[in-house]
Amino acid sequence: MKIKEYRSQFIQALLPIYDEGEAESFFYLILEEKQQLKRIDLALDPKLIFLEEELALWNSILEQLKLEIPIQYLLGSTSFYGLDFEVNENVLIPRPETEELVEWIIKGNPKIEGFKDLKILDIGTGSGCIAISLAKNMPNAKVYAIDISEKALATAKKNALLHKVDVTFITQNILETEDLKQQFDIIVSNPPYVRNLEKQEIKKNVLDNEPHLALFVEDNDALLFYKKIATLAQKNLLENGQLFFEINQYLGKETITLLEKMNFKNIELRKDIYGNDRMIRGTI
Repeated sequence: MKIKEYRSQFIQALLPIYDEGEAESFFYLILEEKQQLKRIDLALDPKLIFLEEELALWNSILEQLKLEIPIQYLLGSTSFYGLDFEVNENVLIPRPETEELVEWIIKGNPKIEGFKDLKILDIGTGSGCIAISLAKNMPNAKVYAIDISEKALATAKKNALLHKVDVTFITQNILETEDLKQQFDIIVSNPPYVRNLEKQEIKKNVLDNEPHLALFVEDNDALLFYKKIATLAQKNLLENGQLFFEINQYLGKETITLLEKMNFKNIELRKDIYGNDRMIRGTI
């Protein structure tokens, strides 16, 4: 079957669930990953065909997309801050908003010459996207990463090897940690922050597939992880050390108040590319 003809069928089959632009983007992502072909290749040679076994693979992927399984899990990878990361059902799929947090950390520390002797801790690392992106772009920094999930850390370790960076990974339940046992210049975290009351806002493909452990908190204690991590930061950040969080867009003011009460200075709240309150920084 001609690939060009299958493309039309593929997009049409997904239209009840996805819009046309998204369905088309899925087609070309799969085409590049599975066939090593780009959009331009198909345009230059419209007679390109799928072999029978290739067609079977595409139909299998299509059926899974119709079940709203994320394309990133089906392909086993995604792009984050210019790097490719392995992802699976044990880790959250990295978001563009989190790239902005990474950018803030990197661009916000130009005064530290060459990042020499800088120690950074990423709490709740998941796929390792934050820790590895920082290690790749701040090569003289020493980067540590914590997660409660050994399966998530296994994925993060693979990603660190893929990008040839040295990150120290630690299996640890941060809620049960009283002291991090060492001092850091920067602590960063994208902890669980979606309240149960907000579940109706979450797309089905996220709700049914991504790990709830990394997503949700109880409605009556939505800042649980922020309180705990900020408390640890008070003990384990060096003087003028920085604490960075990705936050719930509805709880910007509450997160500022929390940090103010804990005597953090120079608190700054930033919006993401979509105009939502999404990240915050404080200095100890």
